[in-house]
Amino acid sequence: MSQWEKTLVVIKPDGVRRGLVGQVLGRYESKGLAIEALSLRRLDGAFADRHYAEHVQQEWYPPLREFITSGPVVALILAGPAAIEVVRALNGPTNGIAAPPGSIRGDFSSSNRENIVHASDSPESAAREIALWFPEHA
Repeated sequence: MSQWEKTLVVIKPDGVRRGLVGQVLGRYESKGLAIEALSLRRLDGAFADRHYAEHVQQEWYPPLREFITSGPVVALILAGPAAIEVVRALNGPTNGIAAPPGSIRGDFSSSNRENIVHASDSPESAAREIALWFPEHA
């Protein structure tokens, strides 16, 4: 049996704006993941910079910052066996154009930036992101 772990997921402004929150959450729950925390919020630039700290110096970051702060997001902690790997498989590749049908991005996105969801990519990033978004659960 795979190790029980937690991961952070953010349903980005495009997913919230398009009314996809319920469908996205349903896919995670249908796979057997448990929602341990959930919050609707709007990010400011400083919080976006902390979340995307490793990307702030990239030339493509300013448009990402503008997008992620453009509307409300839904942040959640998901838990279950191999949660990080399971969520990333459900989400599909970052670029919605390349994401296969059946994945969240493959079904709902045709963009590299407006790609519906963010998810932690490792146990280390999950711990850092959960502490940032949900310090009471860190």
